[in-house]
Amino acid sequence: SLRGSWQLRSGNGSVSLRAEVPGCVHTALLSRGLIQDPYYRFNDVIYRWISLDNWTYSRTFKTPFDVRKWQKVNLVFEGVDTVAQILLNNVTVGRTDNMFNRYSFDITSVIQEVNFVEVRFLSAVSYAAEQSRCHRAHSIPPACPPPVQKGECHVNFIRKEQCSFSWDWGPSFPTQGIWKDVRIEAYNHYHLIYFSLTPFFVKSTQQWCLEVESIFDVVSSKPVAGLVTVNIPKLQTQQTFSVKLQPGEGSIVLLVNINKSSAVEVWWPNGHGKQTGYNITTTFTMEAGCQIEKFSKVYFRTVELVQEPIPGSPGLSFYFRINGRPIFIKGSNWIPADSFQDRVTYDTLRLLLKSAADANMNALRVWGGGVYEQDEFYDICDEIGIMIWQDFMFACALYPTSQNYLKSVRAEVSHQVRRLKSHPSIILWSGNNENEAALASNWFSIPYADLGVYIKDYVTLYVKNIREIVLKEDKSRPFVASSPTNGLESVKEGWLSRDPYDTHYGDTHFYDYNSDCWNWTVYPKTRFASEYGFQSWPSFSTIEKVSSPEDWSYTSNFSLHRQHHEGGNIQMLQEIGRHFKLPQSPDPLKQFKDMIYLTQVMQAQCIKTETEFYRFSQSEIINGEGHTMGALYWQLNDIWQAPSWASLEYGGKWKLLHYFAQNFFAPLLPVAYEDKGVLHIYGVSDLHVDHKLTLRVVVYAWRSFEPACTFAKEGVTVKAQSAVPIYQESISDLLERCRNCTRKSCVITFCLMGEDGLQSPTNHYFLSSLKDAVGLERTQLSASVSQQDDLYIFVLQTTAIAPFVSLDVGSIKGRFSDNGFLMTEKKKVVVFYPWEPTSVEELESSLILTSLLDIV
Repeated sequence: SLRGSWQLRSGNGSVSLRAEVPGCVHTALLSRGLIQDPYYRFNDVIYRWISLDNWTYSRTFKTPFDVRKWQKVNLVFEGVDTVAQILLNNVTVGRTDNMFNRYSFDITSVIQEVNFVEVRFLSAVSYAAEQSRCHRAHSIPPACPPPVQKGECHVNFIRKEQCSFSWDWGPSFPTQGIWKDVRIEAYNHYHLIYFSLTPFFVKSTQQWCLEVESIFDVVSSKPVAGLVTVNIPKLQTQQTFSVKLQPGEGSIVLLVNINKSSAVEVWWPNGHGKQTGYNITTTFTMEAGCQIEKFSKVYFRTVELVQEPIPGSPGLSFYFRINGRPIFIKGSNWIPADSFQDRVTYDTLRLLLKSAADANMNALRVWGGGVYEQDEFYDICDEIGIMIWQDFMFACALYPTSQNYLKSVRAEVSHQVRRLKSHPSIILWSGNNENEAALASNWFSIPYADLGVYIKDYVTLYVKNIREIVLKEDKSRPFVASSPTNGLESVKEGWLSRDPYDTHYGDTHFYDYNSDCWNWTVYPKTRFASEYGFQSWPSFSTIEKVSSPEDWSYTSNFSLHRQHHEGGNIQMLQEIGRHFKLPQSPDPLKQFKDMIYLTQVMQAQCIKTETEFYRFSQSEIINGEGHTMGALYWQLNDIWQAPSWASLEYGGKWKLLHYFAQNFFAPLLPVAYEDKGVLHIYGVSDLHVDHKLTLRVVVYAWRSFEPACTFAKEGVTVKAQSAVPIYQESISDLLERCRNCTRKSCVITFCLMGEDGLQSPTNHYFLSSLKDAVGLERTQLSASVSQQDDLYIFVLQTTAIAPFVSLDVGSIKGRFSDNGFLMTEKKKVVVFYPWEPTSVEELESSLILTSLLDIV
């Protein structure tokens, strides 16, 4: 391995330092103290010079073996970011131009006992500009990001993380570096490059079968023969095959039939069963050369993307069946966890993914403007049952289709599919993010006469190249060309549908910052909602780390600088203003903190409303629309500390939205909405069996803990994996029954209860905007904290009904069992799960309690 300490120098040699590999220039400069935190204040712009320079990594190394004894020696880079010339002992052994590719350079004739290796980088920014300048055929829009993003241009001309040139939630840090492992490989006879396991269920024989694929480089001039043994002890399955490897690069595919007398436990998504995996050993014993033993885990599951006619509705369904069972997809969208990938550790990934599972999510979409995630990311998803919708890395742009570009993309796609296809968590490959929509809606104002050229480019890239390779490399999971798409309908229309946002087909992305987000009628009754969202600000403790006191106001230069979505800060104010009183505190710091709190309340409430709408639409067709089978809000995580659509802040802290998600994605949930003056309550269930339950409705007047009225409806059948109406009543009748309740003075709460302690979260429905609420009183909130084993118990007390009660312990890492809740009783117990050691004293001194009426 050539991991570890390298020398790094700038283009003209004026800056020279030690640098860790894997790593990048920015983190190297930071760890040597040559720059401040790149995320601090305006440093993203101030440090632009770093990515405009051409940096060189170099080191010497001794060859730990006798060079003459090996037929082939390779220098292997798992990931180079991005454009570089590789020299060994002053001989150019290769070049790189794709961050997502694996590069292996033959250095057999160049390697010596002591060696000097150099990786000479070219600025990604200048390379992209140069590529665009050389592309004479036709322009490839967009040229540059919107000015509000403070980014770099022509990112679509470089095979690099697209958001590294800026995005509407992230900074521009076009990194340079050796971002993954680098090593020397020496071998005789043959060498294993890729190894994958793909299970299939054979319906005719009712038996599982496993495809074991191995890709070799055979260096001997004659074929190499030998035996391969596959052993899965837990399934009493062992098979031996005799194989012959031909010279050159080639693959062998072995079909292993799983012993029929062994009961195979399948892999289920989070909330639907266990994630059972089996240890498997594959041993290659060849007549020449050494024996290779591969230890892996294999998981058994099937996936189908079902697109079929639906009675009473035009169009086609769009849902996933896992192991033959339709699964409602609940989750969010994943973006890179840091601008500097070398800072994304196993612990970073584990914390974020575990937080997704803890909020009752079963899926994430790895969005196409970031990176194909590291192996550990998918390993964790396999272990905790998070399904992955995997985009290829193309987003919100058109792309060139020159021969060199396509050759690079083909290598990228086949490498990534081979690397990732053994993971049961990946359930779908998707060609790009929003590029079908970009053409169909003509985002880039291309003259009508020229559209044909761009459509041809689109089909060439995503269909004739990417799709073709995916189908060849992986027959075990579905492929769609884009998101949003009309699925089979898009295919029928020549891969480019008239309206990719059509609710009757495929998936949709939906954003609307001008309507009232509490009004469910503005949302599309789509087959599958793969993106939707609202922004909020991260907590003050997160912002504080990268700002100084003069930045702490909603209208400061800093607050404007951090907002990369045009008009975003004003849109949040407008959305808040519809339902809440805006903060008027004379103390600027309090006003800023109040604004942060309200943006989080507003975001949580908006996405709750929209997600509940998608969940209650799963079993019905109304005016030809419905059967919604997926809700992935935008977005799960943050790349830096800034206002964004995320529910997890940079560093992993849960925003109020993430606590709400735990409830609105609960396996059993009653959901209320109002239509023409009638209150409807649905029972939504992801459970695998029907349940007879009691619906308990409690109406409170804002001014009193004593319920204005309570009623229970018993024997309510909530059907397995569906959403059924369980209660309806006109609101005027309801208010009349409840002792002088009015829309402004009362709130409705409700929950489902069953045998054996089965219970849904308590949900609520506001009958008016809270700025108009009558009887809401300012409350005294207090909490006592005690320790119980590794957990901390917060006993909360309130003197009045309190909406949106928030507990914040600043930068102490951990999460609460519940937060942002409506407190309708004097006392409530909340548990704090710490992610690092803390103490009662520390928690007490950091705790800030806020409810809606603390905002003045």
